[in-house]
Amino acid sequence: MAIEVPAPPPGAEQGTQGDGSSRGLRQVVDGSPVADPALEALVGRTKVTRVVSAHVSVLDRLTEIWRSRELLVYLIRTEIKVKYKNSFLGLVWSMIAPAMTLAVFTVVFGVVMKNGIPNFVIFLFSGLLLWNFFQTGVIAATGVVVNNAGLVKKVSFPREILALAAIGSAGVFFFFQACVMSIFMLALGTPPAWHLFWLLLFCLLPTLVFASALALLLASVNVYLRDTQHLVEVLVGAAWFWACPIVYSYQGQVAQKLAHHAAIFKTLFFLDPMTPLVMTFQRVLYNRMGMVALTTSPAGHPTYEQLLPAWPATSYFEMDALVLAFALVLFYVAMLVFGRLAGNFAEEL
Repeated sequence: MAIEVPAPPPGAEQGTQGDGSSRGLRQVVDGSPVADPALEALVGRTKVTRVVSAHVSVLDRLTEIWRSRELLVYLIRTEIKVKYKNSFLGLVWSMIAPAMTLAVFTVVFGVVMKNGIPNFVIFLFSGLLLWNFFQTGVIAATGVVVNNAGLVKKVSFPREILALAAIGSAGVFFFFQACVMSIFMLALGTPPAWHLFWLLLFCLLPTLVFASALALLLASVNVYLRDTQHLVEVLVGAAWFWACPIVYSYQGQVAQKLAHHAAIFKTLFFLDPMTPLVMTFQRVLYNRMGMVALTTSPAGHPTYEQLLPAWPATSYFEMDALVLAFALVLFYVAMLVFGRLAGNFAEEL
C-alpha cells in the first residue's frame, strides 16, 4: 500500500545527516550534494507526497507527475545549467557538436567513400537529428536515478520525474540541433516538404513516448543491475544506430537486397520502431523521392537510383501511428515496472 506523508511547509528542513545535524533539502549534482533552496520550495508546495509502490495505479502516478510538473521543468533547466556550468560558449556547444559530427560523416562518406548522394549532409542530418534526441535521452535517463541517489533517499517525490527530465533536456538539445539543420538547409538551398510538415510534427509524438518508456524501464532496472547503463551505451550508441537507415538509404541499399529474400526479412527490418520514424524525417526534410544521379560511368552515362521510397504520406502516417500504439503499451508497462521497483530504491542505493 502506498505510504502517504504530509509534505513539510516551504522552508522546513528535511533529512538528517549521520552526525545528527539537520540540513536542508539537497540535490545531487555530479555525485556531490549541493544545497538547492529552489528545489526545496518546489517539493514543499506539494500538499501530499508518497513513496511509490506497486499498489498505486498508473493513472494516479501520472496525475501526481502532472501535479509536480514545476519540479520536472526545474530539473530540466538544472540539468542544462549544470552541463554547461562555467563554460564560455554554454549552449553553443550543443550546436557545435552536431555540426562537427556532420563534417566528419560528410568527409568520410561524401568525399572519401563517395556514396554519390546529393546534398548528403542534409540526408544524414535529417535522420541523425531524430536519432540524437532518442539516443541522448535514453542513455542519460538510464543512470539518472543512481546519479541522484542522495536526492532519492532524502526526498519524497515522484521518482519517474528524474527519467522524464532526462528526456526533456534531450528535447532542448534537439531544438538547438534543429536550428543548426535549418541553417544548413538555408545555405544549401534545400527546402523541406512544407506540405508534409504536419507529418514531421506527428512523428515527434511516438518518438517522445517511446523514448520516455525506455527511459523509465531502463532507469528502474539500472538501480538493481548497474551493468544496464553500460550495456545501453553499447547497444543504443553503436549497434542500434547502424540498424537504422541513417548513414545509408533504405530504398537504395536495403530494399534492393531484401527484394531477393523472403518477406519476413523486410518485416524484421521494420520491427525496429525507430526505422519508420527516421524515414519520416528523411521524407520531410530531405524531400527527394525521385531518381537521383549517384555515379557517372567513364562514357559519361549517369547511374540513377531512388533514395527514398515513393510512398504516399498516408503510409508514413500509418507506420508512425503503429509505433505510437506500441510506444503507449510499452509506456504503460514501464510505469508498472517502475512503480514495482521504486519502492526499494532507497535501500538499493
